[in-house]
Amino acid sequence: MIHVTYGSQHINRLSLLESKINTGVPDSRLRWLFKFTNDMLGTVKYTYGVVSVLNDRYVANRIAHGGDNVYTSTLDFKPFGYWKYEVYEVSWNDNVIIDEDHAPANERTVLIPASNSKGVVMGKVHEGKFYVTETDGQEQVQYTEHTESTTNYLYTNN
Repeated sequence: MIHVTYGSQHINRLSLLESKINTGVPDSRLRWLFKFTNDMLGTVKYTYGVVSVLNDRYVANRIAHGGDNVYTSTLDFKPFGYWKYEVYEVSWNDNVIIDEDHAPANERTVLIPASNSKGVVMGKVHEGKFYVTETDGQEQVQYTEHTESTTNYLYTNN
């Protein structure tokens, strides 16, 4: 399970190359499309992670909190709580370009007409749970603690 606090930049380290589907392209021509589904509402959100580390052991993808945008690696993880995440491998035969003309927006998108500069979703390579907690001091429900006093008050209806 991945645990993040809302408002912080999130970097996940997942062993995505273990499940690599398209072995005919170098690792540098792969990106990963993340699909998040909220457990409570069923809300579905997509984004590409920004790859910061790519090695044999793991791939580090950065996702920032912000407005929902598939192509800029930003998502608004509200409501807080548990999300299911799925990771899809997307491969390019040419240079990787993450925009609406060159990268699929979800796991079912096929970009037409096909070309080497357009990404193709190869399939799901990883899934798990994602838990988002509220930012400290900005919780939706806040409690005020009152200290005990030695004075007792008696209220009456007049």
